[in-house]
Amino acid sequence: MTLKPNRIVLLVLVLLSSCTIHKANLEKTDVKTTDLNTLSQEFLQTIKDGKDTEAIQDRIARITMDELTQSLVNDAHKLAFWINIYNAYIQVILMKNPEAYEDKGNFFKKEQIPIAGELLSFEKIEHGIIRKSRWSLGQGHIRKWFPNKLERKLRVDKRDYRVHFALNCGAKDCPPVSIYYPEELEVQLNKGTELFLKQNSDYHPEKNEVAVTSLFNWFRGDFGGKQGIKKILKEFEVIPTTQNINVSYKNYDWTLDLNNWITL
Repeated sequence: MTLKPNRIVLLVLVLLSSCTIHKANLEKTDVKTTDLNTLSQEFLQTIKDGKDTEAIQDRIARITMDELTQSLVNDAHKLAFWINIYNAYIQVILMKNPEAYEDKGNFFKKEQIPIAGELLSFEKIEHGIIRKSRWSLGQGHIRKWFPNKLERKLRVDKRDYRVHFALNCGAKDCPPVSIYYPEELEVQLNKGTELFLKQNSDYHPEKNEVAVTSLFNWFRGDFGGKQGIKKILKEFEVIPTTQNINVSYKNYDWTLDLNNWITL
């Protein structure tokens, strides 16, 4: 089919118009980003040094959603950032108001962490973002049916059971606080898991029994059930074999303890 001159001109105008619109959209989303992982690391380091964190908290509150999605490009960046943020705000909030820990259910559910124009709860960060939309009371077996848009946008792509030995909830039996870096995350999570398990597990070979942290019980689905727990304990040399080993869970000491730091 032969196009008439006026139709050719019209077609060229349409194509040019489409290119202009596409370019405008790209420019609209081209925002200046910040290394949010560095910001989260500085947040924890400032707390550890006993210095004021208000300026850093203000910067975190004013982070944009574009900065979050463009700076946290993969699970290593997401986990390092959100673990640091979770642990930092546990310290900041409870150092200022330790009485808030008396009602732990309300404390973890309360929307009190300002980020990107939103108020997030510790539960949202832990179970929604870090654990990829798992129901907090489902022992790791049940996912949330209808996670909101924010959660779906920010959450990790894959769950990693080792985060349970990195998140510090403020209690004496919680894993210690360390500063996590995305480029070192794999080594740090392995080291933190090994140290915590060896310090908090009691193996009794004469009874074929191992007593472990209640974290294994509360989130057993994240660990692959009881058999998965045994494999993890063997992998980190807490027990010599997974055969004929009985697993029991220790009572959890919820005494507030904020001075619990470690370098991994």
